[in-house]
Amino acid sequence: MDRSSKKGSKLACCFPVILDRSMKSSFKLSKSSSSDKLNKSKSSICSPTSLSMKKRDQENNHLVVCFGELLIDFVPTVSEVSLAEAPGFKKAPGGAPANVAVGIARLGGSSAFIGKVGADEFGYMLSDILKQNHVDNSGMRFDTHARTALAFVTLRADGEREFMFFRNPSADMLLTEAELDKDLIQKARIFHYGSISLIAEPCRSAHLAAMEIAKKAGCILSYDPNLRLPLWPSADAARKGILSIWDQADVIKVSEDEITFLTDGEDAYDDNVVMTKLFHPNLKLLLVTEGGEGCRYYTKNFHGRVNGIKVTAVDTTGAGDAFVGGLLNSMASDPDIYQDEKKLRNALLFANGCGAITVTEKGAIPALPTKEAVLKILDGATSNQISPTH
Repeated sequence: MDRSSKKGSKLACCFPVILDRSMKSSFKLSKSSSSDKLNKSKSSICSPTSLSMKKRDQENNHLVVCFGELLIDFVPTVSEVSLAEAPGFKKAPGGAPANVAVGIARLGGSSAFIGKVGADEFGYMLSDILKQNHVDNSGMRFDTHARTALAFVTLRADGEREFMFFRNPSADMLLTEAELDKDLIQKARIFHYGSISLIAEPCRSAHLAAMEIAKKAGCILSYDPNLRLPLWPSADAARKGILSIWDQADVIKVSEDEITFLTDGEDAYDDNVVMTKLFHPNLKLLLVTEGGEGCRYYTKNFHGRVNGIKVTAVDTTGAGDAFVGGLLNSMASDPDIYQDEKKLRNALLFANGCGAITVTEKGAIPALPTKEAVLKILDGATSNQISPTH
């Protein structure tokens, strides 16, 4: 998910799994139509307008608002070369929170994005891309004095990435608390964010204010640190910054590398390290992504693993975001899913499928899957009997 397979293997990313009969049946698309539902309640008569309003209200009840950066990734047209050696670059929309928002919408869910871009061609292009992908972009702001952030991304032989960022400062760093769409945040069922928006002011204060608004509104707070060391003043600043809001999240997703970084080098595979160093009293769900090996999950009452689906990794950009989008889309419909281990494993299986598909194409947003594509890859997956751990 966040990285491809273990060293030496090109097959990788993502996510073998348990796929028994009950899991398969839980992912079947509903064949019932709105007319079927109406026939079940003949006493109620709904006009097309009222049906559309009802649908919109239901979508708002499941709204996931994603906060943070939206930028342009420039990816070399040839893999396994340095930035200097690349003969050319292909531009692609990027930014982890925006990727998650599009991922949810691509799956048929309801999502919105809050962040800032430059009042430039790239900024307007990114806004249009969100709109084209059915993401509510009303919370976006445009800065007339700073440019949209750019990132040049090299693709190694294993499909992993290395970054060079251009933001001195970029528009996303300049979002202010006064520019926040508070009403949009308060409508959300889930408020999702990363750590890059914590690096510099005024965006850091805007981020903290947005979290406070979401918490007071009863939103589930979802946190993916998405460590990008080159953006921070130092490793120590990154560690302190990421952990400064750790205890406020309800759901946290981290990679193995991030565990090692945040715990000063402790064993990322040790359940005791995860539970004692990273799990906090208010946390509902902690997820550890393991690239091609799948993911682990931890709650107050149980923990376990859902393995990955073997695919050939072309580009791991956005795989972790696809995973998060898949999970949050499930949680938006069932906020208490973390309390039922069977339901949670089904949701993580689905999320793993989202990540697996994403690594098979270049770029993040273009590779994010539809629900039908995920169900297809899961239906073709080989069943592995792996028991949860208690």
